[in-house]
Amino acid sequence: MNLIDEFRWREILYDATEGIEEMLEKEKVTGYIGFDPTAASLHVGSLLQIMNLARLQRFGHKPIALVGGGTGLIGDPSGKTKERQLLTKEIVQKNLEGIKEQLSRFLDFGDSPMSAIMVNNYEWLGTISFIDFLRDVGKYFTVNNMLARESVKRRIESEDGISFTEFSYTLLQSYDFLVLYDRYHCRLQMGGSDQWGNIVSGADLIRRLRSAKVHGLVSPLVTTATGVKFGKTEAGAVWLDAELTSPFRFYQYWLNTDDADVIRFLKYFTWLTREQINELAARVQERPEQREAQRSLAREITRMVHGDTALQRAEQASKVLFGGEIEGLSAREVGDIFRDVPSSEVEKSRLEGEGIAVVDLLVEAGVAKGKGETRRLIQGGGVYLTNHRIDDPASRVTLSDSIEGQFLVFRKGRKNYHLVRVLD
Repeated sequence: MNLIDEFRWREILYDATEGIEEMLEKEKVTGYIGFDPTAASLHVGSLLQIMNLARLQRFGHKPIALVGGGTGLIGDPSGKTKERQLLTKEIVQKNLEGIKEQLSRFLDFGDSPMSAIMVNNYEWLGTISFIDFLRDVGKYFTVNNMLARESVKRRIESEDGISFTEFSYTLLQSYDFLVLYDRYHCRLQMGGSDQWGNIVSGADLIRRLRSAKVHGLVSPLVTTATGVKFGKTEAGAVWLDAELTSPFRFYQYWLNTDDADVIRFLKYFTWLTREQINELAARVQERPEQREAQRSLAREITRMVHGDTALQRAEQASKVLFGGEIEGLSAREVGDIFRDVPSSEVEKSRLEGEGIAVVDLLVEAGVAKGKGETRRLIQGGGVYLTNHRIDDPASRVTLSDSIEGQFLVFRKGRKNYHLVRVLD
């Protein structure tokens, strides 16, 4: 199987230039994808392109990760409804460092001829003069063609319009392709389908200036089966940085994938083989309630992004919600797991020494309506502290029952949790 065949069966080939398959079959090719440094972390919306670059390398080609330190100061209007806030050079540089670390989990930045490299387009965009750029690049673009771009037309018709800064973005991206062709003999640019116009403009510029044929390949923009933009939750973007989206939340995001999306996402975002994915597809049809495909998806991607240890802790944390062991989890992890459940507070001083009667604390927290009901719940075996059953209505809760002196976790019945925050 060649790279194009791989892209086809994984359903990630949206469009490509003529002759690309022959080139990839006969030669070792250098190809690139651009990443936007608007944050110190990439999010799962970039994950398909990261995987595509990694697939390019696995099939024996050389990947270039171009991080737009120059274009990131301007912003690409493709797919955007309004102009983004411009970033400072200092912020962009900090973001570049974080992105390089994340890409290294997918790409081999070694010292072999086919090792990945990362480049920053500010290196050449930050030094070229405006006059030189207009003379050497701008003369090959017509305003007519630029105005015909769907992304530009949408912005022109909007209330805010489009600035000349963003309007000129396609020239800068085309120039990137030209520079990478000159420096690294890069003959392939990949991206999302919204980048097709920018990519073919770059290929045309190289044809005009270097009399060379280069290629483009784009993948579909990822949405869910319901048409919702992929990678967004009520809490915002799902980041690859564990400080911004915890491994538990990251794991849960994939675990909650709809049956209608899970097989497609397994093709997009994992290294599982056709046979393995077909087997999981059969299980979705036969035993959807077991959610085996979702667990495989969450496990594979969390391992790639965060590593085996983080995956194990994310799986343990997920089991906690169904009565699993809480011991061994940090207070930070517990707070993350139960951040959306009802909560209350208690002063640490009240838990010191002999502590508080469990009946009193449960009533204060609102877990039960009164002491009589609370005692009956406990006697019936329906109340748990840190997922251990409370057997004695006369028992007391002390600071030693808390998690790192910060939380008490009560459960009523099978899944009604309540978090008590311990205040200093």
